[in-house]
Amino acid sequence: MNSDWWRWEHTEGGPCREPSGDACDFYHRYREDLELAAELGFNAFRFGLEWARIEPAEGEFSTAQLEHYRRVLAACRELRLAPIVTFHHYSLPLWLADQGGLDWNRFPKLFERFCERASAALGDLIGYASTFNEPEGLGEGGYLLGVNPPGHQGDLDGFWRVASWVLEAHRLGVAVIRREAGVPAGVTLQLPDLQYEDGAKPGETHVELSAHVSDLFLEAAREDDWIGVQTYTRNRFGPEGPRGPRATWGSGGEFEETRETTQLGQEFYPQALGATIKRAWQSAGGTPILVTESGIATSHDEKRIEYVKLALREVLAALSEGIEVRSYLYWSLLDNFEWSLGYGPKFGLVEVDRERFTRKPKPSAHWFGKVARAGALPLRG
Repeated sequence: MNSDWWRWEHTEGGPCREPSGDACDFYHRYREDLELAAELGFNAFRFGLEWARIEPAEGEFSTAQLEHYRRVLAACRELRLAPIVTFHHYSLPLWLADQGGLDWNRFPKLFERFCERASAALGDLIGYASTFNEPEGLGEGGYLLGVNPPGHQGDLDGFWRVASWVLEAHRLGVAVIRREAGVPAGVTLQLPDLQYEDGAKPGETHVELSAHVSDLFLEAAREDDWIGVQTYTRNRFGPEGPRGPRATWGSGGEFEETRETTQLGQEFYPQALGATIKRAWQSAGGTPILVTESGIATSHDEKRIEYVKLALREVLAALSEGIEVRSYLYWSLLDNFEWSLGYGPKFGLVEVDRERFTRKPKPSAHWFGKVARAGALPLRG
C-alpha cells in the first residue's frame, strides 16, 4: 500500500481494470505455495523483494520485513527450491516515486543502497539475484504507453532517460550484490522476437524501441554472471507495418482468445523463445542464460501444455547447439494480478479462488511437474 503501483491502481480514470486488493496473499501463504511447488516436482522458485516494504521511508529500513523475506528464502532452501530473487519488479516506494522515481539522477545510488542493505540481510540464502525485471518495460509502460506509473504517453525523452538511469543502477546493483551476497547476479530482459518480412525495415514502434534498450543491457551482461530471457511471442513487420493475427476485443473489455491468439491478443508462437535465446547468447558474449519467464495467458489448459511443450523444444535445441541454458521457469505458478490488466489473464499453472484463496492445480501443473522431475519431455502426451 506504500508503493506507486498501489496508488496507480486506485487512480480515478487510470488504465487499471481493477485494484490488486489482497492479490493471491502469497505474503501470508508463501509456505503453502512453496510446498505445492515442491510437491508438483519443481526445483526453483522466482519471486521479488518489495522495496516499499523494506524501505517504507527514505533511509528507514524495516528489520521485520527483511526477516519476513529471510523466512521465505529459508523455506525455499528447506524444500530444495533454488531461490531466484528479483530486487525490483516494477513498483517503487511512494517517497521515491514522488521525487521523480526512475527519472531522477539520484535513482541509481538509491537503488545501490537498497541492494546493499537487502543483500547483506538475505544474501546467504539467495540462489540467483536479478537487479531488475524487464527494465525495457519500465520506460515502455510508464513513458510511452502510459499504462504504468507515472502514466506518460509518447515521452520519448523520458523513455531514454529512464533507460540510462536504470542501466547505471543495474551496474551498481550487480557490483554491490556480488560484494555483499556473493551470489550470481544478472538481469531479466523482455526479449521480443522481431521478424521483418518482404523487405520491411526496422522502425520506431514501442516494441522496437524497447528492443534497443534490451541491446544496451545485453551488452552490459557481458560483465554479469547470467542473463534472464523472457519471451512470449513474436512481432512480425511488413512494409505496411505490424503483421500477425488480428486481435479483437470482447464485451468484457478484454481480448477474445482464438486458436491463433492468447488472452492478451498475442500470437500463439512459443517458438519465439529459440530466437531470443540465441540473440541473448550472441549479444551477451556467451553469458549463461536462465529462461526466467515463458508462458501463456489462456482459458484452455491443454493449450498451455502445448505452448510449454513447444517452448521447451526450443530450449533443448539451444542446448544441442552448445548454448548454456540453466533454467526454464514458467510464468506463473498462480493465476495472479497482471498489472493494468488485473485478474483477467490466466497465466497460472494453479487456479486461485479470489475469495477463499484456495489453490487448485490445473492439469498443466501436474504435466509440467512430471517434466521437471524427469528433466526431459515425454515421448507422448
